[in-house]
Amino acid sequence: MNSELKTKIEKLKEIFQSMGKVLVAFSGGVDSTFLLKMARDTLGAENVLAVTALSPLYPERELKGAEKMAREIGVNHRLIESNELEIDGFSKNPPDRCYLCKRELFGELKTVARKENISSIVEGSTVDDEKDYRPGKKAVRELGIRSPLAEASFSKKDVREASKKLGLPTWDKPSFACLASRFPYREEITADGLKRVNEAEDFLIGLGFKQVRVRHYQDLARIEIFKEEFGRLLDEEIRERVVAHLKKIGYHYITLDLQGFRSGSMNEVLR
Repeated sequence: MNSELKTKIEKLKEIFQSMGKVLVAFSGGVDSTFLLKMARDTLGAENVLAVTALSPLYPERELKGAEKMAREIGVNHRLIESNELEIDGFSKNPPDRCYLCKRELFGELKTVARKENISSIVEGSTVDDEKDYRPGKKAVRELGIRSPLAEASFSKKDVREASKKLGLPTWDKPSFACLASRFPYREEITADGLKRVNEAEDFLIGLGFKQVRVRHYQDLARIEIFKEEFGRLLDEEIRERVVAHLKKIGYHYITLDLQGFRSGSMNEVLR
């Protein structure tokens, strides 16, 4: 581990020490898992509570991974109910959709924190998240949520490297964003659409594709995978299985994005 990363880790520990007791918004992803591990190692299990929202935007595969990681790290883990489709304006999918969601979620976390006498709530944004369109950051600022990784100047690369050194199995986990990010802005987000996206991605992941996004355009699915996996998807047997399954769950047209996977591709229309 290089000296720069060691300095960032020490800064992160200092930030946690200044808090005393924390509630971690925990998704089970690369960033929030590292954040939770560092909080537990710095403050002790008795001073850390991980909270995960049960939501139609959050696949069962991700929930199982979060529950497993919380057990392995050894912290109390609480699940709360959340249905973003009931948030006023959310399902209309405006460009500030993420703000509406985060404002609701972190409001719920503040309620949990008050009941548990926890003064600090933390989430896993890094400095890289400032480079893309992230309207949810407005809710973070408004509600006084802390972002210790960003405060300590961690990039996503730093988080993966440090996670590997700590032996966290998430160090090379594919990135994940909520299922609402699969819908073009201003196209309605529906329970049926979310279900279809989830089933389509589950199927592709089950076939062994490492990083998958199925972008949802009503009856058309736009598949994003790593470019190096294009050949495998276009293998006749695999291609036919993918087409058959996606048509079975309701898509009429199935396309492959020739630019390959990239985070935030739906934000490209906003630039």
